[in-house]
Amino acid sequence: MLNNVRIVLVNTTHPGNIGGVARAMKNMGLSELCLVAPKKFPHEDALARAAGAGDLLDGALVVDSLDDALADCHLVVGTSARSRSIPWPLVNPRELAAIVAPLPVETKVAILFGREDRGLTNDELQRCHHHVHIPVNEEFSSLNLAAAVQVITYELRMAELLQAEPGAKPQWGTEWDVELADGRELELMFDHLEQVLTEVEFLDPQKPRNLMPRLRRLLLRAVPDKIEVNVLRGMLSAMSKSAKKDS
Repeated sequence: MLNNVRIVLVNTTHPGNIGGVARAMKNMGLSELCLVAPKKFPHEDALARAAGAGDLLDGALVVDSLDDALADCHLVVGTSARSRSIPWPLVNPRELAAIVAPLPVETKVAILFGREDRGLTNDELQRCHHHVHIPVNEEFSSLNLAAAVQVITYELRMAELLQAEPGAKPQWGTEWDVELADGRELELMFDHLEQVLTEVEFLDPQKPRNLMPRLRRLLLRAVPDKIEVNVLRGMLSAMSKSAKKDS
């Protein structure tokens, strides 16, 4: 399971934090690091803080956009330190690990960590199936990026060890028959949904009223597989065709 977990750092400012994250990952047996538009990388401070995890830095995937980081991922989780205007499924690190551990082995999971000073934006968090929150002391809630990664990856490792025990069950109580939809497929579906809802005048682009974020929350909560996404898009195409006939 750990081999399919991608730690994604978005717009990291301090290269030393990237190195600290690489070290935390290697401690827990994770190896896939992705950097979205880092401010300074590669950098000697990153290598110094990695302290033996330089191979993770050498193999890090550096991309320009979150789309590139998530295109092949089936389950996306964003770290969030504060409540949002629209509530999203929220779990703690242990609950997250319990969700991830029983997933089919081919499932690619991305865990997003935002900027050191302000975390992830609302738009970035709306790309996620779940949000994860580390329940730190409210009187001193500032948590170093590498420390946050360490907490979450520790729980993932412990869940994997438990999952290896005899009698562990798959997440849905049975082996799933179809691969989950990946990030690219989901974004195409949401673009298609927005287009059709606009065509049938259910969505007013001038007054969207959080409709698309709420539909994102609904559909991402279901964690759809590839066939389910194709069915939904087929329904949208039929709706669009019928609306054009009627007009």
